[in-house]
Amino acid sequence: MELKEYIASGQAVLGIEFGSTRIKAVLIGPDHAPIASGDYAWENRYENELWTYSLDDVWTGLQTAYAGLVADVRATYGVELKQLRALGVSAMMHGYLAFDRDGELLVPFRTWRNTVTGPAAAELTALLNFNIPQRWSIAHLHQAILNGEPHVKDIAFLTTLAGYVHWKLTGQKVLGVGDASGMFPIDSATGNYDAVMMERYDARVAPLGFPWKLGELLPRVLAAGEDAGSLTAEGARLLDPAGVLEPGCPLAPPEGDAGTGMTATNAVTVRTGNVSAGTSVFAMIVLEKALSRVHEEIDMVTTPTGAPVAMVHCNNCTNEINAWAGVFRGLLEALGQKADMNAIYTAMFRAALEGEKDGGNILLYNYLSGEPVAGLSDGRPLLVRTPGAKLDFAGFMRSQLYGALATLKIGLDILAGEDVTVDRLMGHGGFFKTPEAGQRIMAAAAGAPVSVMKTAGEGGPWGMALLAAYRVNREAGQSLEDYLAERVFAGQTGSTLEPDPADVAGFNAFMKQYVEGLAIQRAAIDHLSE
Repeated sequence: MELKEYIASGQAVLGIEFGSTRIKAVLIGPDHAPIASGDYAWENRYENELWTYSLDDVWTGLQTAYAGLVADVRATYGVELKQLRALGVSAMMHGYLAFDRDGELLVPFRTWRNTVTGPAAAELTALLNFNIPQRWSIAHLHQAILNGEPHVKDIAFLTTLAGYVHWKLTGQKVLGVGDASGMFPIDSATGNYDAVMMERYDARVAPLGFPWKLGELLPRVLAAGEDAGSLTAEGARLLDPAGVLEPGCPLAPPEGDAGTGMTATNAVTVRTGNVSAGTSVFAMIVLEKALSRVHEEIDMVTTPTGAPVAMVHCNNCTNEINAWAGVFRGLLEALGQKADMNAIYTAMFRAALEGEKDGGNILLYNYLSGEPVAGLSDGRPLLVRTPGAKLDFAGFMRSQLYGALATLKIGLDILAGEDVTVDRLMGHGGFFKTPEAGQRIMAAAAGAPVSVMKTAGEGGPWGMALLAAYRVNREAGQSLEDYLAERVFAGQTGSTLEPDPADVAGFNAFMKQYVEGLAIQRAAIDHLSE
């Protein structure tokens, strides 16, 4: 009855996140715990040699996820969801959504997964003396310029997926600082785009005669808690075509999945970090000092409040594990058995713990798409083993889990060489769903203790809901760090695993072969056509 009245009186807070395979909406109650949810499965498409999602799917997915949440509220609490206290939208970071002055999309959405901006990223990294990854929005823009694409002159607004949805819900062209830091470098001292770098870029493209300067195209940057507008009548109908949801609730600044991951794991303070492992994998560590030099394998982004973060981002993680789970499901079905996917995944992950520590001379490359950290422009998933390797289920799965994190480990080893210290590394995402298995392998990769909270499975949409709650419920002057520590995570429990020395040694032995074997991966890209 208490939650029913809480929802009916318009006090509940909603977080929505557009992940790479799922759009999920999470409603939270007075103690910040989820009380209802809805989701929608979607997939990117490879069209005209680019990874994309259609904008029609964006809205179909959003409306379906929200309708599922409304149905959950109705079934569980017997009440209609008419009002919200606050709302927030997050999504996959980076990418390229370019609109003209009439608000029309100029070219199909180019997602973070694309690795076609190598020349632009290299030039910008040199120009700005700052690592610009291929998936960043500025890299996509500059590559379009280098390609001579005619639409560039007509751009009036450039944003991310979260920024786009927020714009349509509120009319505001804004972006949370964490998401903005994946469009163009942020100066943490000002909390805005780096002015010196912006001037350098404008000077670089000025001779080309475009009718814009970069700052005119990008969303306005906001920190967590700032006013990002409110839900308009048009936005309410976009979210809820049934017409029940009332407009007017405040929205939090739209964020990227990196920022919501940090929030959902309480990893927004200095010397804390988190690892999000699912379709892609990324590790983020809040820095206490700047890195000594530019590393092309390390991205510099920010927390939702603008603090500097070192990020290792890998395009590929569990995709091969998922593909092989499908193979095992097919085997069970061919044997006339009912396939329980949760049971299949649990068996796969648990078996990995019994495999040989070094992977047993089995190498698994999970590159479905290109992987800049490994210097690969395209993907060719590979399973390679020596003739004497023992190919059994446990060893195969050990190599699967190692392979899912191998590219991430390349970046983490660079940070270790920079003496970056992590007091607490939090894990979340599907890789950590099976108790102990993913957590133990991650601890071996990082050489640091890894914790998983009971709330880790809630992930990004819950993190976005927390940011929306902070927007409307914080006390005067209360920082996001204090809000999370005192009002959200106080008293929460989880499990922590220290790295096992044998696992660490085994992973390091695997990595030696893995790095040498990247030549096989490059040959496959060169000689095995799509």
